Amino acid sequence: MTPDQVRVTAQLEPTHEKNDSGRTNSLIHLYRGELGRMTLYRVRLDTTTNWAVVTTAGIVTFALGNPEVSHVVFLFAMILTLFFLNLEARRFRIYETAHRRVRLLERGFYAEVLGGAAEPGWKAALLTNLERPESPVSRLGALGWRLRRTYLWVYTALLLAWWGKLTVMNQTRGDTHGALAEAAIGLVPGFTVALLVGGFYLLLVGIAVVGSVTYPQEAD
Repeated sequence: MTPDQVRVTAQLEPTHEKNDSGRTNSLIHLYRGELGRMTLYRVRLDTTTNWAVVTTAGIVTFALGNPEVSHVVFLFAMILTLFFLNLEARRFRIYETAHRRVRLLERGFYAEVLGGAAEPGWKAALLTNLERPESPVSRLGALGWRLRRTYLWVYTALLLAWWGKLTVMNQTRGDTHGALAEAAIGLVPGFTVALLVGGFYLLLVGIAVVGSVTYPQEAD
């Protein structure tokens, strides 16, 4: 190697090391940032769930404790819980965007640093996700995941409380037509209201089942 080649090599090596160091620091900061984002949205998910549970518990307690309160309050609670479900599904998709990046860095970058086998194509996948941010979970998948985790239980409690309210109303009035007749709302017969509620619940169960197929991440 000539003296000129030695001099050029000596000039390039620090630059190469500097670029590697800068890239490493950037990935470390990216990991810390996305991990913090995950934690933030995990808290927001828990907060939304708490809102749904506390609101449902308050409405059920109020409606069952007061005989003069109409059963329509429970139908309102079902609609209100749907609002919480949609809000939580949106937050869950943002959470999963950060989750995807964190897992790519753990399975790729940190696996290489620790001398393990890195996930193939992790750099390209991470770059694509940064250039075009998109949640790995569809809207349907997010709704299904949150339903299975929490909201099917909330809706089950609402359904049982609603039917209990109808039963109590029927016994109080001494009506011989059964609790189903008490579900009437204005000119809408109780049977029709019950069919609408049943259809709504079948839709929720369907979303929960289909959503389990469209959720691509590990269940953690």
